[in-house]
Amino acid sequence: MARKIHTTEQIIAKLRKAELLIADGKSLDEAVKAIEVNRLTYYRWKKEFGSLKLDQARRMKELEKENIRLKKLVANQALDIDILKKINKGNY
Repeated sequence: MARKIHTTEQIIAKLRKAELLIADGKSLDEAVKAIEVNRLTYYRWKKEFGSLKLDQARRMKELEKENIRLKKLVANQALDIDILKKINKGNY
């Protein structure tokens, strides 16, 4: 079975749909079948996105991307500082 890549918006919409189905009396198995994911994926999504609203999830993803970018900048600066220290000592 081919993997599908879902956007944050799609994930939250599917979680809400599953919650509605479960509230209407459907079983969890029927709900995950209706949203076309398996039980493990449902639990993983619920853990990550369950309590978030759409705008909060978007902001979280933006912050994660920015955090990755900043970590790369810090790593590059640390390498530059290390190289400059070695050159300053004369160990080049």
